[in-house]
Amino acid sequence: MNETFGSGTYDVVVVGGGAAGLSAALVLGRARHRTLVVDAGEPRNAPSSHMQGYLSRDGMAPAEFLALGREEIARYGVELVRDRVTDVTRDGDFTVALDTGPAVRARRLVVATGLKDEMPAVPGVAERFGRDVLHCPFCHGWEVRDEPFGVLASSALSVHQALMVSQWSKDVTFFLHEVAEEELSDQDLRRLAAAGVDVVPGEVAELVVEDDRLTGVRLADGTTHARSVLFVGPRPVPQTSLLERLGAEMNETPFGAYPVVDPTGLTTVPGVWAAGNAIGFAEQVVHAASGGYRAAAAIVGDLLMTGLDAAVNG
Repeated sequence: MNETFGSGTYDVVVVGGGAAGLSAALVLGRARHRTLVVDAGEPRNAPSSHMQGYLSRDGMAPAEFLALGREEIARYGVELVRDRVTDVTRDGDFTVALDTGPAVRARRLVVATGLKDEMPAVPGVAERFGRDVLHCPFCHGWEVRDEPFGVLASSALSVHQALMVSQWSKDVTFFLHEVAEEELSDQDLRRLAAAGVDVVPGEVAELVVEDDRLTGVRLADGTTHARSVLFVGPRPVPQTSLLERLGAEMNETPFGAYPVVDPTGLTTVPGVWAAGNAIGFAEQVVHAASGGYRAAAAIVGDLLMTGLDAAVNG
């Protein structure tokens, strides 16, 4: 650990070392700001073997992407500590409490704590998530194109997922699971029929796995449907407790509560920015990196103007 770690006041502490946090740290380091990244090492996309749709990084393993990011920020003197932020208080500057290390001080904060995906309680789903149990066709659709898809309904909103994945396969079965067919609108049913999606009522009991590969979906009545890919809708659990403790205004959505932010990621708490999945469940890696960049650029300007105004008025 750096001998100066924890001493003095950092210009910025970035909470979270995923794509958003590392991107923010890179911009801040290049702008010559003393920056600390606190990373608990729990990226949302850890179960995936690859990430897609990021120009020039398409197909890269998420762990490799983050390792390269950590190397890049180190070139600019950014410090990184593997720890967890347990609390943040404010008395002029921010005091950031860590789980195992000393508390640190910061003039500004970037909260990039992401979210966790809570899997449907069907045996086999959590164990195979990121392999042949998937959630995002933009992330994985090309790799499993034209295979027999299943879609596990978690609510009536799952109709949208079933319709979307039909872009990548014309063999799609929509398992209603615990959703009653009456919960689907006539428009939903017409669209599913137009997309060629088969609708199967009945609760899903388990996944059928042979030779470490998904081969089917078994219903509670014993009926088995041959499928090699299953799309699910995890329940997103935003990791925003720090923002809530700081008094940030939150916006309730069907996918959890997220902070109200301006276009740069500035929350309603002065001096606190948020980026990545901390501001929304649908932020992909490329979006998260962009959001971290925008937040950092805004902070650079904010710190500069604050310092100049102090010199003018002092």
